[in-house]
Amino acid sequence: MTYLDLCERFIDREFPAAEIAVIGGSTARGDRTASSDIDLLVIGDALFLNGGTSLAATHRFEGEIFEVFAYTHDGYREWARGGIDQHRPVIVHMLVEGEEVRGGDALTALREEWGARLADGPTVDEHELALRRYMITDLLDDLRDATDELERNVIAWTLFSRVAELVLLTERHWIGTGKYLPRRLRDLDPARAERLAAPLLHGDLTAFAARADEELARAGGRVQDGFVR
Repeated sequence: MTYLDLCERFIDREFPAAEIAVIGGSTARGDRTASSDIDLLVIGDALFLNGGTSLAATHRFEGEIFEVFAYTHDGYREWARGGIDQHRPVIVHMLVEGEEVRGGDALTALREEWGARLADGPTVDEHELALRRYMITDLLDDLRDATDELERNVIAWTLFSRVAELVLLTERHWIGTGKYLPRRLRDLDPARAERLAAPLLHGDLTAFAARADEELARAGGRVQDGFVR
């Protein structure tokens, strides 16, 4: 049995009107773990009998867990644009980078359209970048002032996420949430990612603050006095 066969049987049962179906995540990449589910994107204008345009649902089928993201064509465009506006186009990455189950020429056309948009990278205006620098400035001050160990660690990990996002966006790379954020940072520059993360992973929060300060300076420096949010 291949995962393509399994997905086709699942689609036949749950989403028989699917015109396009793509496997994403670890199943598509070939690096599944014991707890991996199957991320599945399905698109079709006849998927929903109730007039809906999108659905995110979890199914168990033949011993596997399927995380399904289903859309009409209009629904997909709406959600894809929303992800791009938030600089985290998860379902666009699934469409462009995943493994085809169904689609043919229709999938090829969508991949060309949205692949070009992915290649452009995110568009971030100067005010948003300044706001992100403002938040990092505040977190750095909080980290250096904090004395409670739990508070310091919570602040530090929040600061890592904010700095990683700033690095990626200033370099016009897409961001991500959870495990995808460090992956995207490593894809951009493994050495830079290691330099930022290593002191945090070793519990040296003073050195980590210095690394975060370096990245903040690289992006334009501290933002505080007179900034209007």
